[in-house]
This record gives sequence, C-alpha cells and structure tokens, in this order.
Amino acid sequence: MGVRKRETADARKEANKSIAFAKLNNCPTSPRKMRIVADLVRGQKVELALNILRFNSKEASNKLEKLLLSAIANWQAKNAEESLEDAGLIVKEIRVDGGAMLKRLRPAPQGRAHRIRKRSNHVTIVLGSNNNTQSN
Repeated sequence: MGVRKRETADARKEANKSIAFAKLNNCPTSPRKMRIVADLVRGQKVELALNILRFNSKEASNKLEKLLLSAIANWQAKNAEESLEDAGLIVKEIRVDGGAMLKRLRPAPQGRAHRIRKRSNHVTIVLGSNNNTQSN
C-alpha cells in the first residue's frame, strides 16, 4: 500500500471512530408509523432519546429503543477507553426507508378481491459526538 493511501485510510479510521451506527432491516411496521417516532428523537442527546422512546406508547418506539441501545454498544466497542457520559453523543441521523412489501388478497363482495399491502421498513441510526458537530 502506498503512503498516501495509508494516510487517507488512517484519517478515515480516525473520523469513523467518533461515529457509530446500527441498522434494523425488514422491520414489520409501516414506514409512516416508524417515521412518526423517529422524528421525535432526531437530533436529540442519547440519554434524552432513550427516555423519549422508553415512555412512548407506540409499538415502534420499542424497536427503535432496542436499535438505539445497539448503536450505543457499537460506539462503546469502538471507543473502549472513553466514557459515554463525557462523549456527549447525539442522534446525528436517523433514516427510515421502505422495505419489502408482502402482498395479500382479501375477498370482497361480488367475486372481487382487495389487495392488502403489508409494509416493512429499514431503519438506520447514526450516532455522533456533540463536540464534532460544533467544530464543523
């Protein structure tokens, strides 16, 4: 490997050390319902986001809480020497994309059929430290 390539790879590794992410694929909830809960925690501090998700009554909040805890664990695995409280982690990005759709048919009157679309979604959470967002 060349020197320039190694230097850019090391710089990329250092930049990626401050962020952590987690993905949830094929979650059997409609993307619209999941986005309502995701909008509540976007840009919030991690501790506040966990409290919001823990005390929200929607079903999607349980899945997002578990995903957020996974992203926090991923950050701790990358940064073993740093403490979580001092890092000032925030939910930098949360993205809800549509997933695969199960198509079913329901019988309707007069020999017809109505299509039922059972939607799913993909959720991505990116955590970043508060210190980096202020300097950029």
